[in-house]
Amino acid sequence: MMTATAAAGEGAHSPSPAAVSLGLSVAVVSSLVNGSTFVLQKKGIVRAKRRGTSYLTDIVWWSGTIAMALGQIGNFLAYTAVPTVLVTPLGALGVPFGSILASYLLKEKLNILGKLGCLLSCAGSVVLIIHSPKSESVTTQAELEEKLTNPVFVGYLCIVLLMLLLLIFWIAPAHGPTNIMVYISICSLLGSFTVPSTKGIGLAAQDIFHNNPSSQRALYLCLVLLAVLGCSIIIQFRYINKALECFDSSVFGAIYYVVFTTLVLLASAILFREWSNVGLVDFLGMACGFTTVSIGIVLIQVFKEFNFNLGEMNKPNMKTD
Repeated sequence: MMTATAAAGEGAHSPSPAAVSLGLSVAVVSSLVNGSTFVLQKKGIVRAKRRGTSYLTDIVWWSGTIAMALGQIGNFLAYTAVPTVLVTPLGALGVPFGSILASYLLKEKLNILGKLGCLLSCAGSVVLIIHSPKSESVTTQAELEEKLTNPVFVGYLCIVLLMLLLLIFWIAPAHGPTNIMVYISICSLLGSFTVPSTKGIGLAAQDIFHNNPSSQRALYLCLVLLAVLGCSIIIQFRYINKALECFDSSVFGAIYYVVFTTLVLLASAILFREWSNVGLVDFLGMACGFTTVSIGIVLIQVFKEFNFNLGEMNKPNMKTD
């Protein structure tokens, strides 16, 4: 038992408190920036449609696109500092921020239940931070290569690829404009490539500039992961804009967060095994935090059409004879 514990301790690396604090700060800021991207892009698409021009000519759309790029860069930096199972759920903070922004820019409704949902999303994110993994399970290029060639992870990627091909070439052309889950599924499944690739690039980059035999292998691995990341982001970008042309930005952002987070955590659990360092109490805490966030998002979106406010609650019930 002592040997196994020691081996686990050697394989896991605890980031310094400063690195964790910096990673958390970057993750929070990136989630807020990402929360504004869908709203700004949707605003640009609406403005372009009114003028009868392409949204590619609208400055508001481009501001949302630039914000998306900045948010992804921030996520990249955060993934290199703290575990994936912490950074990804923190994207929840972008959902209430995006809903509040949409209520002003797009005149989308946000009633008292929506505001309560914003509060729950923020509270759930704090719970996730408190119970997040305190160590990394993959810290070197050699460990990363071993994980990438694991038959379980390779089999998972093959299943994801088959599902993406089916969605992109058969289902999306026929049902994409009428079913929001089609575009969300495509973008979320691509998260199985983008997030692990981002994390892997950060690990491989550590060995590129070292003068040793492994630096060449690290360079090749980094280039492959960059190519995968680039292709995934381009495809995601395309289908996000397709979804924003057809659906409400807040609804898309909320459902996208839940599905994307679930699939990314699944991919990270298979590849990086970060959950192996989480105790029972922390696991239950993270599960409760994620559930709280999801309930908050449901309150923001499902009841957004209800005309409900605190004033109506204070009115006495009027009995009629």
